[in-house]
Formats: sequence, C-alpha cells, structure tokens
Amino acid sequence: MENKNINLLFVCLGNICRSPAAEGIVKKMIKDEGLDDRVFVESAGTSNWNEGKTPDERMQQHGKKRGYVFDTVAQTFRSSDFEKYDYIIVMDNNNYMNVKKLAITEDDVAKIHRMTDFSIDFADHDHVPDPYFGGDDGFNLVMDLLEDAAKGLYLFQILDSFFLFTMLIKNR
Repeated sequence: MENKNINLLFVCLGNICRSPAAEGIVKKMIKDEGLDDRVFVESAGTSNWNEGKTPDERMQQHGKKRGYVFDTVAQTFRSSDFEKYDYIIVMDNNNYMNVKKLAITEDDVAKIHRMTDFSIDFADHDHVPDPYFGGDDGFNLVMDLLEDAAKGLYLFQILDSFFLFTMLIKNR
C-alpha cells in the first residue's frame, strides 16, 4: 500500500483574511497530529490585488490570540492549481463561481468545496463572511466559523480517510 499525501488549498477573494486564517488553523491541527509531512496546506485568492502581501494585521492578531500564526504570502489562484491540489476549499459562493470558471474538467469541479460544508456547530452559516471592512466582531465570527469547519473537515470528510489509513498502517 502506498501512503498518499493530501494537498489542500483554501481560497478567498484577496488571500489576506479568510483563506490564510483557514490555512494557519488547519496547519496547526495537522502539526499537532504529527502529519505535517503528509498533509500540505496553502491558500490563495481569486483576485491578484494583494499578491505578495502578508495577511491583514487584524486577522493576524485574532489568530495570535487563539494560538495561530498567519504568516503566508498572498498568491493568486490559477487554473494550474487544479493539478497541484486534491481539495480546493472556498469561503463563499463568489469564490466558488470564480474558481469553477477556471476548471477545465469535471474532475476539477469535483475538487471544489465550500468551507461551510464542513461546519458542525455553525451549520446555519452558508459562507464565511469577509471581515475586511468590519470590526472585531467580524474577525471573531470568521475565526469561530473557520475553527468549527476545520474540525469538521478534519473529523468527517477529507482527512478522515487519510488518518484512518495512517492508523491502520501504524498498527500493522
């Protein structure tokens, strides 16, 4: 049996608030499980406005309060990303449609998921709102939604089969 790496890409509009936060949250979860050499996580934006910039200072501060580091450099989502990533997880319907426009095959489309599809306690939210023009309450809500959906992602969906497979290999 061959162990397969998993490549995740989180996508929002500018890649300075929501997607780098999702990246940082999931990276910490993966590291805490000792699987950071098997699960690769990055983020991107559907626009190129912020390419090369670090995450919004307010998002970084909200992450730091919860024990996360958001220090990636913004990049733009490209159609070639469908080849590199197994799962492309978007923050809202606009991101979904913008990413889907770049899909070439049905397999590409099947890789696209909404972050809130993995929500557990916040299942009543259908998107992760952009906190950029808001205050602390917006950033706190985004952090709550992302942490909740990251747990759902980890526990129930994409990573579950990987972790189960890993446990089976370890226990052989």
